[in-house]
Amino acid sequence: MTRNIPPKEFYTLIKQLLRWTIFVVPVSIVIGSVIAFFLWLLHAATQFRFNHYWLLYFLPLAGLLIHFIYHYFGQPAAKGNDLILEQIHVSEGKIPKRMAPIILFTTIITHLFGGSAGREGTAVQIGGSIASMYGRWFKLKGIDMRMILTAGVAAGFGAVFGTPVTGAIFAIEVITIGRIKYDALLPALLAAVVGDLTINAWQVSHTQYQVAALSHFDILLVGKVMVASVVFGLASYLFIKMISEVKGFCSSIFSHKWMAPVFGGVIIIGLTLLIGKPDYLGLGVDAPYPGAVTINSAFEGGADTWSWLWKTVYTAITLGTGFKGGEVTPLFYIGATLGNTLAAILNAPLSLFAALGFIAVFAGATNTPLACTMMGVELFGAEHVLLFAIACFTAYLFSGHSGIYGSQRITVSRSRYIHRKLRKYKLPFKKRY
Repeated sequence: MTRNIPPKEFYTLIKQLLRWTIFVVPVSIVIGSVIAFFLWLLHAATQFRFNHYWLLYFLPLAGLLIHFIYHYFGQPAAKGNDLILEQIHVSEGKIPKRMAPIILFTTIITHLFGGSAGREGTAVQIGGSIASMYGRWFKLKGIDMRMILTAGVAAGFGAVFGTPVTGAIFAIEVITIGRIKYDALLPALLAAVVGDLTINAWQVSHTQYQVAALSHFDILLVGKVMVASVVFGLASYLFIKMISEVKGFCSSIFSHKWMAPVFGGVIIIGLTLLIGKPDYLGLGVDAPYPGAVTINSAFEGGADTWSWLWKTVYTAITLGTGFKGGEVTPLFYIGATLGNTLAAILNAPLSLFAALGFIAVFAGATNTPLACTMMGVELFGAEHVLLFAIACFTAYLFSGHSGIYGSQRITVSRSRYIHRKLRKYKLPFKKRY
């Protein structure tokens, strides 16, 4: 059934498009510029740590500093990404302006002293905080505030990874599991594109990954991808579970919250001395020495069998004890190195399986299979898009009814059959609205 668009409705659509362009473009330029500054600082801090290894021994004191910064200055902002999602759910902009500078500063501290964390959380909080401030300036309310916050998330995510289409889809997919509101898609896409263009204008580069072309494509390869993707989903679940367990353990044994980051810093130092190399500290993108295991090295054969598990442990301890940063880049590392390991076991293309793990573990942990499939296309090319989709959706299905964002709402179970079984056996499943 077709319906002609009345002229009045058409003019209304044009008016709305112009309105959102006026709102979104300036705020996205600001977000992109702040994130360019953040990425520059992050790179500088990482290189400084590489040249001054002794900084690792001050990680417990860095954790203590981060704790007191949030205790005295950042209490409302301590919820991080969850606060952004909560405010999008209720279409309000009650996000403190100081969230952006505090998360930027504390993330740099975490990386400077060797904590294993990412950068996506910082970018999303910067985007959400600036967008909220902008929305309050212009007295936006209700759906308008929801859209500007969503656009802020998209601008932050698209800018920090150089993936604007992924940023737009992620911003609307991450809010609610099982339901996507497309009304914010165009503002989100506009924001992500402008944020990415701003990063490029500041001449901040992103890491490039190479996936070798397939010599052949057959059903056996698809089967191997599905088997690996189940493992990727379970790795996502393990990551989420370990962070939760570390937080619970610290809450149960420490009477004072400041003791948790000190404890976490000491454990990270001990683990690094135990394994004898710093490969699992920091972001995991740049190599601290020739031959170190990094995300890029996983695409070229340079990963140990258990690199993915070590990174999971390091990141769970870092974030679970109160250090700041994001989870996504460590998830990239975990996925790429796990894909490297599975490629050897399954006799599969190495760089392809590193790429599949890169996006699939992320998909399972964030419950965003659509966005992660598109990320595969933007980062690795469209040649393997079918395998990207299989990996992301399979990992999503097997990662459990949880995620790294506690404020995500579940409106539709991943599987009605699984949902019925959970209810029948009274297994833990909580449906949130």
